[in-house]
Amino acid sequence: MANPKIHFSGRRKNKPTIDRQVFTSVIKLLCKEKKAQVETLQYVFMNDEELLKINIRYLNHNTYTDIITFDLTEENGIVGEIYVSLDRIIENASVFTVSVKEEFLRVLFHGALHLLGYKDKTTKDRQAMREAEAYCINLYLEKEA
Repeated sequence: MANPKIHFSGRRKNKPTIDRQVFTSVIKLLCKEKKAQVETLQYVFMNDEELLKINIRYLNHNTYTDIITFDLTEENGIVGEIYVSLDRIIENASVFTVSVKEEFLRVLFHGALHLLGYKDKTTKDRQAMREAEAYCINLYLEKEA
């Protein structure tokens, strides 16, 4: 399986540092488990106000969110644009009493998991998503150590 292309752009201020190679290896493992092929993931980091504009414009939701995922999948594999609010990550880390890095990883994996078919609209779907996020974070932390 080819390595997925994972790009990070946008705001750098307040963005936790992660090991991109380890992150990519976890995404690659997820793809193998799901029998899926991720071609390209584009993560764009921004602040609350910037992501709110996208949320209003494309989803007609006038609320802050930590992530919006657009599935642009083509024949050759999964392609996605994932917009992330660093402001929400920092605030949510405090609310959920986890490190900013852990919340950052949760959100990054959350976007990829959506592209791999995970949903989060029902209680059952949210539980499956949370379990998959925890699995990914644990894999990442084990590989990073």
